[in-house]
Amino acid sequence: MSGALPAPCDRGLAEAGRDGGGAAHPRLVLATCVLASSLAFIDGSVLNIALPAIRESFGATTAEVQWVMNAFTLPLSALLLIGGAAGDLYGRRRTMLWGIVLFTAASLLCGFAPSLEIFLIGRALQGIGAAMLMPNSLAILGAAFEGETRGKAVGTWAAVGAAAGAVAPLLGGWLIELSGWPLIFLINLPIGAAAILLGWSYVPESQNEARPAPDWPGALLATLGLGALTWGLTQWSAGGLFGAAEIATIGGGILFLLLFLWAERRRGPQAMVPLDLFGSRAFVGLTVFTFLLYGALAGLMLLLPYTLIDGAGYTPVEAGLAVLPFPILVAAGSPLMGKLAGRIGPRWPLTIGPALVAVGYALGARIDESGSYLTHVLPPILLVSAGMAIAVAPLTTAVLSAVDAHHVGTASGLNSAVSRAGGLIVVALLGAVLSLQGANLIAGLHDAAWIGAALALASAAIALLTLGKVRPAPGTG
Repeated sequence: MSGALPAPCDRGLAEAGRDGGGAAHPRLVLATCVLASSLAFIDGSVLNIALPAIRESFGATTAEVQWVMNAFTLPLSALLLIGGAAGDLYGRRRTMLWGIVLFTAASLLCGFAPSLEIFLIGRALQGIGAAMLMPNSLAILGAAFEGETRGKAVGTWAAVGAAAGAVAPLLGGWLIELSGWPLIFLINLPIGAAAILLGWSYVPESQNEARPAPDWPGALLATLGLGALTWGLTQWSAGGLFGAAEIATIGGGILFLLLFLWAERRRGPQAMVPLDLFGSRAFVGLTVFTFLLYGALAGLMLLLPYTLIDGAGYTPVEAGLAVLPFPILVAAGSPLMGKLAGRIGPRWPLTIGPALVAVGYALGARIDESGSYLTHVLPPILLVSAGMAIAVAPLTTAVLSAVDAHHVGTASGLNSAVSRAGGLIVVALLGAVLSLQGANLIAGLHDAAWIGAALALASAAIALLTLGKVRPAPGTG
């Protein structure tokens, strides 16, 4: 369900587009950006509910089930920054519209895919489209609105995105029961068509021609590294074997990621990920914090509806209702915590929030096939929701405070990409649980819940130890 909400620093991407002087049709610009981003938010939440049905439909193996999620997340996390850079250079409106076209066409491909292989290609194309449309929809908001109205526009964007993520599991569960899982992809078609029409007609073009050309070598190395690492971990976790092929692939992924860091260092300030950002202890801590906390969240919130359906006998609609409190509480609580963090700083919210999340995960180890929803499922969901509501907005504030104004867009995009990369790696490790059935699947959920609790506690400790007074990195000032 982590995909049901904007990633922690998605809002900050709007700051990257602060070069505009307003738009002639601001409400229609906002509507376009909301519709565009909602495509990704809806898919990110509804797939958790649809996964058991997709698995049964294609007779998918455990590793293939993991790729249903990660075929989308891999290109999104690897290409999110390059999508924003391409929009700055070639035009944000143009890049966003092509992203919407690609995402919509890929949704059509997924809905009518005759085989799992074609379906996974469609999912990967959706991820590429999302990497193009998401950063540019927010940068367009930054260019189209000024001053206080920008904050209101971004707040509306986030609220509608959260609402879409909340409604999507219910709608998806109903559609699955009504006519099967393909319809959850086909509902993207009218949304995408409306976004294209509005964007073509009313969104003004904006760009930053002074920005360096996109870092294509860095994007390629990041994709190869994450892809190889994910494939190796998926094969290992799904098959239980750590053979020569898995070792070679994981090793190759690590090598590509090391080459990525070397290439980024050589490129200096023109890199996709300027390494000078990590001159700030706080920024390093926040990056690790995000990877651990959002990785754990993605893993557990994938397993929870999957287990409720396959292990506890919930219908897809019931599973959608079960997780509904999460996006509602996080969306409702985040604005209040954003104001509080502005007064007291991010350290304590980012310590207390993950600690509550850890308690919620630990309570998740009580879920079983015979326990009631009110006593066994709802309490951990409420605690995880409360903890994330405390942490989301202060995390954004902390990241933006750790860099100077010229690097806000890069830092925000990087943090958003890290949150998704954390989910990518954790989902790749879940094969041992996804391969289980019945009572064994429930037991696997319990093990994952304890691991999630440990990761959340580690996040809390990192925040406590690294977030004194947040200062920009020396190389970015």
